[in-house]
Amino acid sequence: MKQKIKKHAHYISKTPLIIVAVILIILAALVIYHDFKPELNLVLHYNHANQTKLLHLIRAHSYRDMGMLVIIIAMMNAIPGLSNSVICIFAGICYGPIVGLMINWFGNITGNCLVAGLISHIRLTDKFKNSKSLKHLTNAKHPLIALTLGYMIPIIPSALVNYAVVQLGVTRKRFLVMVALGMLPTSFLYAFGGDAIIKGDLKRITIALVIILAIIVIYKVIDGVATHHQAQEN
Repeated sequence: MKQKIKKHAHYISKTPLIIVAVILIILAALVIYHDFKPELNLVLHYNHANQTKLLHLIRAHSYRDMGMLVIIIAMMNAIPGLSNSVICIFAGICYGPIVGLMINWFGNITGNCLVAGLISHIRLTDKFKNSKSLKHLTNAKHPLIALTLGYMIPIIPSALVNYAVVQLGVTRKRFLVMVALGMLPTSFLYAFGGDAIIKGDLKRITIALVIILAIIVIYKVIDGVATHHQAQEN
C-alpha cells in the first residue's frame, strides 16, 4: 500500500478472480437458503399473526450464517458493478441494527481490503483510469478526506476508490482507518433499514431512505463544484 501502482507489474486476469468470487457467493447463498427455509415458508404465507414467530426464528441463527453473509457481502463488494445493498439489508432483517451493522461493516471492509491488495496486479481499462470521479479523488486538496467520503457514497464503485488509494500510496494504517470510517454509515443504514422492514416500521424505513438519498445528493453537489473549479483552473 505504500507504493504507487507499477507500470510494469505482473498482471492477473480478472476473469478467474471474478469466477472464484461468484462461486463463493453461490456456495454461501446455498448455505443461507438451506438454513432459512422455515423462515422463507413463513414469509410466503406471511400475516401479522406470525410476525413474532418469524422474527424469533430469523434471529435465532448461528454464527455460521453470519459468516456466510460476511462472505457474500465481501465478494459482492469486490466484484465491480455489483451492489451488496440487498444483502446488507437482509443482514439487518436477520440480526437487527447492531449485529447487522457488524456483519455489513466487516464484510465491506474485507471486500475493500481484497480489492486494494489485488488492484495493482489487475490490468485496468483506460476508461477506468481516466474517469472523472477518479480524477476528483486523486486531485482533491484533501485526498484522505475525499477517499473516505468516496467509500461512503454507494454510487461510487469501490474499485475506483481503492485504485485511488493505491495510486496515492496511502499507508495500510491510514487505508484501514479510511475504509472503516467510510463504510460505517451505509453499513449501519442498511442494517437499520432491514430491521425496520422486518418490524414494519415505516417511519424508520423512510428515515433510512432519506439519509441514503441525502448522501448521494451531497456527493452530486460536491462533484459538481469540483468539476466547476477544475474547469476554471484549466
